[in-house]
Amino acid sequence: MAEISAAMVMKLRNMSGQGMMDCKKALQEADGNIEQAMDTLRKKGLATLAKRAERETTEGLVVCKCSQDGKTSVLATLCCETDFVAKSDGFVATAKTLTDYALVCPADQGAENILESVVDGKKFSDILTETVSKTGEKTQVGDYAKYQLDGPGLISTYIHFNDKVGTMVQIETSDDNVAAADVLKQTASDIAMHITATKPLALNKDDIDSELIEREKNIFAEQVKNKPANIIEKIVEGKMRKFFAENCLLDQPFVKDDSKSVEQVLTDAAKQAGGEATIKRCVRFEVG
Repeated sequence: MAEISAAMVMKLRNMSGQGMMDCKKALQEADGNIEQAMDTLRKKGLATLAKRAERETTEGLVVCKCSQDGKTSVLATLCCETDFVAKSDGFVATAKTLTDYALVCPADQGAENILESVVDGKKFSDILTETVSKTGEKTQVGDYAKYQLDGPGLISTYIHFNDKVGTMVQIETSDDNVAAADVLKQTASDIAMHITATKPLALNKDDIDSELIEREKNIFAEQVKNKPANIIEKIVEGKMRKFFAENCLLDQPFVKDDSKSVEQVLTDAAKQAGGEATIKRCVRFEVG
């Protein structure tokens, strides 16, 4: 058997990020062959994934990234089992790397396709396996969204200070000058923050599931069932207006100025920029 020197162990440790004892053991099993030792460590990660397949991954990080031209942005979550691992340097580095792979993954494909995406000749699934072998915890890509501009507009993202909640919003504008205006950029950022805080169910009431609307109506009607029918109808209508105002982004009172709705705030900002703007879509992810 080849002699395993401290220098060999350190080299493998620097390559893999694994502990000294794990690296030494892998080198011993590989008879000093560093490439085979790396394979051994990767297999350890795959074995950990299989062993912990049923574990819940309720912790993790929300990450985002925008392309250099500003026309494409991604929002994704990397999930693990404990908050301790989520805060570790290795996990944080993998989460940041995830955004590079998310940017090259087709927008219409799901999170599972990020695993097969390749950057600099390496699949993200390989990076994930290496991370698992270091942490000993099940780790997986959770939610994923990718927005691309197909005309004048901008995409804004916001990650809460705890890195566990994040939002991405796409705004269409009447022209590129409006999109480039500082007032609109700031408003878009504020709206992304607003979404993170208020958790809207939909952009407007037309986007809310009809079954949910009927369920809410029935609940409200049940609450006042002893009143005359015409009174019940008026009460339900009033409660539904409040429901839509609380849960539809465009109708929600803006967190920085509750005298205006989100839609009014965006319209005012666009006017200051010399044009018009509308929210096309938004998404909010949360872990933990």
